[in-house]
Amino acid sequence: MALRVQFENSSEVGVFAKLTNSYCLTAVGASENFYSVFQGELSDAIPVVHCQIGGCRIIGRLTVGNRHGLLVPNTTTDQELQHLRNSLPDSVKIQKVEERLSALGNVIACNDYVALVHPDLDKETEELLADNLNVEVFRHTVAENSLVGSYCVFSNQGGLVHPKAKLADQDELSSLLQVPLVAGTVNRGSEVLAGGMVVNDWCAFCGIDTTTTEVSVIESVFKLNDAQPSAIATEMRDSLVDSMT
Repeated sequence: MALRVQFENSSEVGVFAKLTNSYCLTAVGASENFYSVFQGELSDAIPVVHCQIGGCRIIGRLTVGNRHGLLVPNTTTDQELQHLRNSLPDSVKIQKVEERLSALGNVIACNDYVALVHPDLDKETEELLADNLNVEVFRHTVAENSLVGSYCVFSNQGGLVHPKAKLADQDELSSLLQVPLVAGTVNRGSEVLAGGMVVNDWCAFCGIDTTTTEVSVIESVFKLNDAQPSAIATEMRDSLVDSMT
């Protein structure tokens, strides 16, 4: 299921929210409507947490995470870090990162198994990413853009990439990530996919401007039409990955 939502007056949902298979972060806002849409859809399965990072509400662009962990930039205050530790499940590792490219959400895209990172990301950050999020890390660009976190979005089911990504690049990325990829847009033609939507294995939220065609592409590539929060599929995939490595 893909839902349209807006934060105050903005369709940039991915800027003000971070969604994974084990938690959802939403920005502290003047309006509770945004939070209540997430709460209504997700609260049976995962915690939905109000937060800010370094006093900023653009939490979707500053953080990166999956069901194993969450990385936050060094601007995060101790109080904010403690609030996250108290609110998120114990199985989620939370780590502060000293990284020059501090908008982590713009320079890293990941699911529960693989991460794509900006070619200039620090080696140290790459190691923290692999350790805390349990992912295999690849340095890559998307349609010749270094900001991989902004121009592609992928879950464990599928992915959406920048509309100008060449077919050969899509095939290469698809084989790296081991999920099907489609070139597409959100918010009536916006190429900044991660700014306009958030997705996990059973649910997506996109900006209010997103067209019906864009929503149907999102629902089909992320296999959302009949998806349910399921631990079984995750465990099966984990055991498959373990047996193959």
